[in-house]
Amino acid sequence: MPDTLLLIEDEPLLSAELVRHFKRQAWDVATAHTIAEAKRLLLDEDVQPLVVLSDMSLPDGNALDLLETIRSRGVSGEWLFLTGYGGVADSVRALRLGAFDFLEKPCELDRLDLMVAGAARSARAQRQLREQAAAENRRYTPAAFVGRSEPARQVRDMLIKLSRVPLSAMLLTGETGTGKGLAARILHHSGQRREGPLVEVNCAALPRELLESELFGHEAGAFTGARGRRRGLMEQAHGGTIFLDEIGELSSDLQAKLLTVIEDRRIRRLGGSQEISIDVQVITASNHDLLERTQAGAFRSDLYHRITVFTLELPALRRRKADLDDLVPLFVAEYNTKSGKSVRSIPDSAWSALRTHEWPGNVRELRNVVERCVLLSDTPTLAIEWLQLTPTRAPGEAVAPISNAHDVCVPIDGSMNLDDMERTILGAALERSKHNVTAAARLLGTSRETLRYRVNKHGLKSDE
Repeated sequence: MPDTLLLIEDEPLLSAELVRHFKRQAWDVATAHTIAEAKRLLLDEDVQPLVVLSDMSLPDGNALDLLETIRSRGVSGEWLFLTGYGGVADSVRALRLGAFDFLEKPCELDRLDLMVAGAARSARAQRQLREQAAAENRRYTPAAFVGRSEPARQVRDMLIKLSRVPLSAMLLTGETGTGKGLAARILHHSGQRREGPLVEVNCAALPRELLESELFGHEAGAFTGARGRRRGLMEQAHGGTIFLDEIGELSSDLQAKLLTVIEDRRIRRLGGSQEISIDVQVITASNHDLLERTQAGAFRSDLYHRITVFTLELPALRRRKADLDDLVPLFVAEYNTKSGKSVRSIPDSAWSALRTHEWPGNVRELRNVVERCVLLSDTPTLAIEWLQLTPTRAPGEAVAPISNAHDVCVPIDGSMNLDDMERTILGAALERSKHNVTAAARLLGTSRETLRYRVNKHGLKSDE
């Protein structure tokens, strides 16, 4: 189906000539001679031109007024203006309103063809971006947080509420693999900033000296190797959302700079002197206890309180095992499609193994297990031999055998997270000190106040 070009021209001879010219180039040409006719085509008849070629001055007004109206209604397409008496003010206004270009009559057809072709390429690229964004918006709805359990239902309900309000910042917490990235995408694509960009940054994946440049951008010559200007990720997220995963890994100086950006909504590139206004929603995530890190002095308290306008905790999979009935078939179908397999049944022995496993890696671990089983299955039945689930223990379960009077052993096979290890070590120290906090603090080489805080945090028994 040919693309549509809308021609708005009040001179009959020129209009007829241009119609014939562009039809020969396989354009579907729609014509209007006045602003009223063009407005009827664009708004009432829902004509969606790839390119609009318009005279500037028409019998019933200025076409720039029409462009401003159309842009406010969200009608897409690139606009090219032709005029016999172009002025600086009109050209500036045209470009400010997002026109592709501004040409004076008479314009040679070869030059006009080049401009129309450029406008068409730009419009196609924008259309593709809009279609991708629309697909993401359809994909990442609150229903994408799959599960029938009560914890999953509570998360969905909260995602619906949060997507309806313009929160400036929020924090997502939970163990690794619980779906913090999924929740961030749902909040963006279901929220009021869905038309803007979503920029995702893993603060733990980049070295500190590179992370500052990535976040805030730099000017040419700001440091060795900075040969040109670079827009930072915060600037690229203007009008949308930036998702800062593992924010607890930021260095103290970057924490201070991020706090200033969130408060003032302005950034300054490295090596730059000019401040740039930005409008972004900041979603952060951490699998550490940021409040504990704040109290220990490892994270700025002012930044913590600024990013916790709302805090949403994502539940561990072991707390929502009823959701396996929904998640496993979903992942099987996904990897059937990706790999061309046709796994249709899951044996009872596989279900039993899946339901008794404690899933220290949460949904991410489950996805990897299902992917492996589907890819290596040679029959329509899920291959149970590829589950390869290692024995795990529930958090807080006593797992630390004492090999001698001074050692405590904890597994590092993924079956315990850091909090569970800390609880086990504290419990062993208290046991050896007969639950005397002062004596246990001496054994662990820490202060009494610090140990007392951690004992209370984990609900352990002490002499207090």
